[in-house]
Amino acid sequence: MLSVNKEALKILDDILKDPEAFGAEIDVLPSGTTLIDTGLEAKGSYRLGLKVTEIAMGEAEATSLIFANYGDITLPTIAVATSYPPISLFACQLAGWKIKVGDYVADASGPGRALAQKPKRVFEKIGYRDEFDSAVLLIETSKKPTDVVALEISKACDVDPKNLYLLLTSITSIAGFVQISGRIVETALFKLDHLGFDPSKALHGAGYAPIMPLHPDWGKAMGRCEDALTYGGYTHFFVDFEDDEKLKETVEKVPSSKSKTYGKTCYEIYKEVDFDFTKVDPDIFAPAAVVVSNIRSGRTYMAGKINTQVLKESIEMP
Repeated sequence: MLSVNKEALKILDDILKDPEAFGAEIDVLPSGTTLIDTGLEAKGSYRLGLKVTEIAMGEAEATSLIFANYGDITLPTIAVATSYPPISLFACQLAGWKIKVGDYVADASGPGRALAQKPKRVFEKIGYRDEFDSAVLLIETSKKPTDVVALEISKACDVDPKNLYLLLTSITSIAGFVQISGRIVETALFKLDHLGFDPSKALHGAGYAPIMPLHPDWGKAMGRCEDALTYGGYTHFFVDFEDDEKLKETVEKVPSSKSKTYGKTCYEIYKEVDFDFTKVDPDIFAPAAVVVSNIRSGRTYMAGKINTQVLKESIEMP
């Protein structure tokens, strides 16, 4: 069976060999845990963001930087694809592990979750467990974790601290923006799962989303990152599904346009609830457009569309 940590370590090795070329900075804690700064203090790069996206997925058949037109604007765009959707998207890329050690709190994603089985319900649903002697995780944070934090994470992953690799990402960095837009396919599968679709029925997934201009304010940066997915994200899946009518009904409910808050920038939506995401209508956490092709019947269903007007409002473009 595919070992996502083994595959991620192969990708990470390119960064470790020449961090300067990627705009990354490497630090080793006393325990031996390796920290890879991709944007806290490091400059980062588009190239680094692409690599981080691949690592977050545990593998990626295709991850590339392209340019795409969104109405009358053109933006750099990340395109991603996987033929292991449940594993690469749910067992890895999903930010499903809340790290809490003392006063240190951060969200973790990446293949290390498949060792720690965090959260357990996700892995029970997809029936996947990785077995490897090293763990690779992405930590979305504003400060570097201490040795105490690293030791707790390595214990949860059941690996030697020397075999733990933590990639630190920032919401206000270029690599951070790239890897969040690179979550477009995961966003779509998450919504499908929320609607009752069995993720194991997804055989292949691909998508693209714009990489928005950076913003120094954390809140506005977060809003722009989500707008990239919500108003600019496009996804396609090949599935093996027995009921076309049910599939059609499900696909129609996927796009972000089904949310009652649709039409506002995500920053506006978040600000209205003081960034308490539990008060946000969950239907907004979805791609702008989704296409699903059923290999069992040969039929294809599409719903939603890219909203160029809100994208322009998000980047404050007249």
